[in-house]
Amino acid sequence: MISVSNLSKSYNGVTVLNIENLDIPTGESFGLVGNNGAGKTTFFSLLLDLIQPSNGYIKNKNIIVNESEAWKPFTSSFIDESFLIGYLTAEEYFYFIGDLRGQSKADVNSFLKQYEEFFNDEILQKKKYLRDLSKGNQKKAGIVAALIGNPEVVILDEPFANLDPTTQIRLKKIIKDLDENTATTILISSHDLIHVTEVCRRIVVLDKGEPVKDIQTSQATLEELEAYFNR
Repeated sequence: MISVSNLSKSYNGVTVLNIENLDIPTGESFGLVGNNGAGKTTFFSLLLDLIQPSNGYIKNKNIIVNESEAWKPFTSSFIDESFLIGYLTAEEYFYFIGDLRGQSKADVNSFLKQYEEFFNDEILQKKKYLRDLSKGNQKKAGIVAALIGNPEVVILDEPFANLDPTTQIRLKKIIKDLDENTATTILISSHDLIHVTEVCRRIVVLDKGEPVKDIQTSQATLEELEAYFNR
């Protein structure tokens, strides 16, 4: 379980995130939505110990993330292309991530076979550095790398951005399969209300850094979200 307690982040006296309590159970597909500046990326950055909280804490399996690194072996993420190593090819990067997670090259090669359709023959065996791939292909590589080694927690920030419609559909299937067939806790932020309601069983709306809605996804959820953001 991921649990948040009295968490806040401020810059120069301005509070950009303020979450009193939030629990995300193990195995939940959790969506985070909000307008620009709502605090989505700030929350994920705190969850990954990329920035320090001003107050409070986040626990990942009872580990306070900014006090210990013991959560890292079972947690994976892709936030943006800065998570990639640009001077490596896709294969070199996948093997590097696999090695960090105790996977041999053979393990990684076997794992990658299931993503051939998702890659659409644009990633592997192209002899191109990651930095030279398109934004969409960089994102595809980063998302798949985040799944290597069967992490217990996967965090994806705006995973549908920069992907063409076909790849978005394929990504939704990957996320749904992960949700239905594993105990992985999946956290996704997105500006796309349609996609997030299709793949997440629970959605929290952030507004000016604070949770204003906490919804168990149903057929009425998209309409409820659209009404909120169109108010």
